[in-house]
Amino acid sequence: MQLDPTELTPVINRLKRAQGQLAAVTRMLEESKDCKDVVTQLAAVSKALDRAGFAIIASGLEQCIVREDTSLDKKELEKLFLTLA
Repeated sequence: MQLDPTELTPVINRLKRAQGQLAAVTRMLEESKDCKDVVTQLAAVSKALDRAGFAIIASGLEQCIVREDTSLDKKELEKLFLTLA
């Protein structure tokens, strides 16, 4: 299954933001910042990664359904979805 690069642009941008957020978490830990602030930032990173994963899966589902791409069967799509659950 090949994903449409134009659909992936927002996902790539989200992942780049998450990468920056994760670097901030590392810095915060190294600088002994307040635990609450670290956990809040870490939760933001986790949510951004989840959203990126769901967007990728949604694009794959659309491709399989709308474009009748049969490279992934229902079982494989379900397994992909559950890896993020």
